Amino acid sequence: MKIAAAQTPVFWEDVEAALAYAREASAEAQAAGASLLCFPEGFLQGYLVEPQAAQRAALDLGSSAFADVVGQLPEAEPLLVLGLIEAEGERLYNTAVVIQGRRLIGRYRKTHLLKSEAVFTPGEDCPVFEAAGLRFGINICFDTNFPEAARKVADQGAGLLVCPANNMLPRAIAVDWKDRHNPVRGDRCRETGLWCLSADVTGARGDRVAWGPTALLDPAGEVVAQLPLDGPGLLVVDAAGF
Repeated sequence: MKIAAAQTPVFWEDVEAALAYAREASAEAQAAGASLLCFPEGFLQGYLVEPQAAQRAALDLGSSAFADVVGQLPEAEPLLVLGLIEAEGERLYNTAVVIQGRRLIGRYRKTHLLKSEAVFTPGEDCPVFEAAGLRFGINICFDTNFPEAARKVADQGAGLLVCPANNMLPRAIAVDWKDRHNPVRGDRCRETGLWCLSADVTGARGDRVAWGPTALLDPAGEVVAQLPLDGPGLLVVDAAGF
């Protein structure tokens, strides 16, 4: 089997544009034979941490609005891991939904939150999913700084850690972290024996810049494949060795 990760532009409160991009990337991944496709953190509505903006954009996964979103995604493979802002009652979550055949399979809510993410409630569960026989779990971006987050995935018999990320940062911080994201994820791979597939954003917005990385790391923490940092693209890799 093959798996894929999309390195995407940022879609800031433009769900229709995000969905159009998701359909194109999904069609490309399907044509390449991928059974799993990961999109970045906050992909659908944008990485919104200001309370009013996040509340305005958030989707209840049981709502007709979310059903309409799912209905615009592909009917066939690949299985999608897609970052969005979720609402449940008064609480908001930084969530990655798992969708296949226009059906919600499950979700993972980001457990470890940055100080700037106070608008969100931390998640508590760590579900494991399956795509074409490959078991995988999810850590969202900052989660990968915590060994226990990856360990929970590995302890459930998964072989792959999927990491939706959104590293659009102030330029000075982005420069400082440009070559540090993969080593952090590599530590989690070495500790657990997991492979790690990340999907990140790219481009610039105001004084902020994003360079990914969107990459596959092996259980030794080595980069097996990675997209160039300076533009959108689709990473498709063979997962036969997992």
